[in-house]
Amino acid sequence: MRSTLIVLLSLSLLAVGGVFAPSAVAQQAKPVFVITHVDFAPQPGGLGAALDLLKQYAADSRKDPGCMRFDVLQQDNRTNHLTLVEEWRSRADFEAHTAAEHTKQFREKAHPMMGSPFDERLHSMLQ
Repeated sequence: MRSTLIVLLSLSLLAVGGVFAPSAVAQQAKPVFVITHVDFAPQPGGLGAALDLLKQYAADSRKDPGCMRFDVLQQDNRTNHLTLVEEWRSRADFEAHTAAEHTKQFREKAHPMMGSPFDERLHSMLQ
């Protein structure tokens, strides 16, 4: 009985002391915030095809592992200017999303419709 008590007490002290803390890699995993500006050039027939493509991309991206948020904002006075606001659980999740087939297809299809380069900027939360 006494030896069991000593083992339990020792394990408790080790856990409090950090021996059973998550690995350094897991501790370093922190959310990544991505702000992307997308400007579509005026298209014959309007922006419908470009906006539909962007909506589908957002819907597909929300299903990616690690996606915490994926919003598309449209500027009021210049409707061809859009901003994507994304939150990913970790940099690895964002990188997997970037390599995903639906992301590659979106960029390939959107490129000819764009009026300026894809402006994607990564951010982290200030601690």
